[in-house]
Amino acid sequence: MTHQTYPRSAKVLLGGIAHLGRFIDKIRLRHAGQIQDYNYITVGFDKYLIDFLGIDATAFEQRVLAGGTDEDLLAWVRGNGRKPSDQEVAQWSQGLLAAGTKDEAARQRFHERLEEIATKRGVSISSLPSVTTWADVIELDEGRL
Repeated sequence: MTHQTYPRSAKVLLGGIAHLGRFIDKIRLRHAGQIQDYNYITVGFDKYLIDFLGIDATAFEQRVLAGGTDEDLLAWVRGNGRKPSDQEVAQWSQGLLAAGTKDEAARQRFHERLEEIATKRGVSISSLPSVTTWADVIELDEGRL
């Protein structure tokens, strides 16, 4: 049985910022060949994070791959991106983690993700824990819920 490696939860804050630690992990794991089928850089939480921080995604990817601690990478973000206030960071992080479906197309994607998770687990959707946010769908998919 192979052990699946997952990036850390989007709920783990780094410098108060949701998803930043997960994004760092995704970069490292992707380049190590351990994950491939994840949304990456141009969509989803990655894109929202990059846009919020005002960083160049390619430059950040290269910086992560050059090595360093989370604190080193946080310092790079703070030195190379926009400078949101602590309040802006808290509001953005809370908003990201609370985000659910906004329209019918998103509701359909949300349901499809739940179907995929149920199929992967060999159970019905109704037996999955009830989730209403995209962050919780990720938690569910990666076995943290």
